[in-house]
Amino acid sequence: MNTVADGRLRRFRRALADSPPLWWSLLYFFSLLCGYYVLRPVRDAMGASGDAATVFPRWLVDWSAGHGFMLGEYNLQVLFTGTFVAMVLLQPVYGALVARFPRRVFLPAVYLVFIACLAGFYWLFHTGISGRGAAFFIWVAVFNLFAVTVFWSFMADVFDNEDAKRVYGYIGAGGTIGALTGPAITRFLTEPPEFVRPWFEPVEVASLLLVSAGFLAVCLLCIMRLRPWALRRERQQGSMTGGAPMGGSVMAGLRLVWERPLLRALALLMFFGVGVGTLLYNEQAAIVRAAFDTDEERTAFYSMLDGAINTLTLLVQLLLTRWLLRRYGVAPALLGPALAILLGYCLLAGSPLPLMVAIVQVVTRAGEFSLAKPARETLYTRVDRESRYKAKAAIDTVVYRGGDLAFAWVHKALAVLGSSVVFLAGIGVAAGMTTAAWAVVRAQRKLPDEGRAQ
Repeated sequence: MNTVADGRLRRFRRALADSPPLWWSLLYFFSLLCGYYVLRPVRDAMGASGDAATVFPRWLVDWSAGHGFMLGEYNLQVLFTGTFVAMVLLQPVYGALVARFPRRVFLPAVYLVFIACLAGFYWLFHTGISGRGAAFFIWVAVFNLFAVTVFWSFMADVFDNEDAKRVYGYIGAGGTIGALTGPAITRFLTEPPEFVRPWFEPVEVASLLLVSAGFLAVCLLCIMRLRPWALRRERQQGSMTGGAPMGGSVMAGLRLVWERPLLRALALLMFFGVGVGTLLYNEQAAIVRAAFDTDEERTAFYSMLDGAINTLTLLVQLLLTRWLLRRYGVAPALLGPALAILLGYCLLAGSPLPLMVAIVQVVTRAGEFSLAKPARETLYTRVDRESRYKAKAAIDTVVYRGGDLAFAWVHKALAVLGSSVVFLAGIGVAAGMTTAAWAVVRAQRKLPDEGRAQ
């Protein structure tokens, strides 16, 4: 076992030596996910809160009460609806940014906007304005999707297909370490160990936003350091378009998804993949709401769950992802997690125990992060730049949150019939995800090895 571990460590060192941009890509993804996961436990605690007054604006709580329903009973459904609306409104803005400005402008601009938003939320949390919880929940979801989408689009500019198979597993592992570090930072700052409390006072939630902003500033530095390698790859392909605007319609991403078989299959895979995750997440939220009384207890639970997910993800990324992609391509990395989710829902339909829900949640998200997502991202190295930035953004934002919205309300309708019915419906959704994964595998066989205009 030690010999195997030593061999993998030597390969990792060789990859770092052979690929200088791998250093900056690792730091970039580490900082991005660390900054996000500093905030995620706070967001999840708000989503699981049963007290609408702590999440939504006072006027909305009063309006719902005046119309005969309690807003707290539709907490996640309303938050997912707001997130989807925000995505639909922002997608044309992002499309216009990509179409009109060169990469060296719009990539830093995206992160500067996120840093400015964190500063704004820092002020809102200090003022105690009602509705800040819902605004923060929606913003964190938007931030995660857009920031991660931009990251992987940029990686497809820096690395070609063969390099992607070789280094994406390592880059994903760097992000996973960041995802492990972020909740640990949150837990340490909000609930410091007893031995440091005489010298260190717990910080308030608002201060965590400044910590996250600091990690995003590191992302900006990495973008600037990686830009020369992205331009170098453009020159190798006989194109110098990477530093220029892409042009085209601001809605071109959705048009490309409709027109191209691979992008359609990826959109369906995203939709059904979000469906299985949303059904499981919402059912878990109901369990957490019943099991824990305070936001602090819920935040601690979600921190531990994220730790388990990211630990398993890291192990798979370091031991399996790179070997699987290089030896067998994307097929097993896409189909394996889909089949595991299908099996998990079959088990939950027969035994919907809280512990089993947590186990399937860990396996589902770990399989997505460690295998399915790196496999999907390698495909974007083989398509044109408009597909990388426009179509990918449409899939990762509008399609993603559209699936979130649809299945959040589906869960609400099914939940009245019990957990077993929710999980039986999940079997059908997981079957759709598996079918879509197979469609992606078939469509990608027609792609060239390198990204060229289709």
